[in-house]
Amino acid sequence: MRTIGLLGGMSWESTASYYRLINEGIKQQLGGLHSAKIILHSVDFQPIETCQHQGDWATTADILKHAALSVQAGGADCLVICTNTMHKVADEIEATINIPLLHIADATAEALVALGIKRVGLLGTQFTMEQDFYKGRLIRQYGLDVLIPNEGDCLIVHDVIYKELCLGQISEHSKQEYLRIINQMADQGVEAVILGCTEIGLLIQQSDTDMLLFDTTEIHAKKAVSYSLT
Repeated sequence: MRTIGLLGGMSWESTASYYRLINEGIKQQLGGLHSAKIILHSVDFQPIETCQHQGDWATTADILKHAALSVQAGGADCLVICTNTMHKVADEIEATINIPLLHIADATAEALVALGIKRVGLLGTQFTMEQDFYKGRLIRQYGLDVLIPNEGDCLIVHDVIYKELCLGQISEHSKQEYLRIINQMADQGVEAVILGCTEIGLLIQQSDTDMLLFDTTEIHAKKAVSYSLT
């Protein structure tokens, strides 16, 4: 079994989901009392969140590169960045380490392509939905047609993530807003919706909607389990 390196804390709410899902995946594959070999570096999210909203991505990259090197030094065989948004600086992190980085957008796109899905909706932070580092990767490398909500709804999705989900707050009103936005995407002809923030799975589950959902936290965790057992 290979050792999985987790770069977490962004937020710790979803990092806890990664830890659970990876260990459940290893147990399912190997049985008995088997559990995952994991090295976790969990950062303080507050200074990173501040830099995100100031557009200071260089500082966030420096913080995460240092953290990634500590994961590598601890003996990890791969690196999993436990957040969609901070894949904004994935290239810088990948260039700093000597172990494979399992990119969350690649894992998600591979799952979509495997089912023949072409037109998808994307929910996440405004950075993930609107900037090119994530959406552009899905379009250019995998040929996907990616739709995002209108400007007002993008703000709603973003604010719920930072003001509620990252704080562990689950609101029924926010769930209904997300479902409304998903239904609007269905009207635009999307075949599936990517839950492109690792906290969204805390609010929305597949049982809440007929729309096919791709939870990036679950997909990324499965990718890590597969790599560990290869």
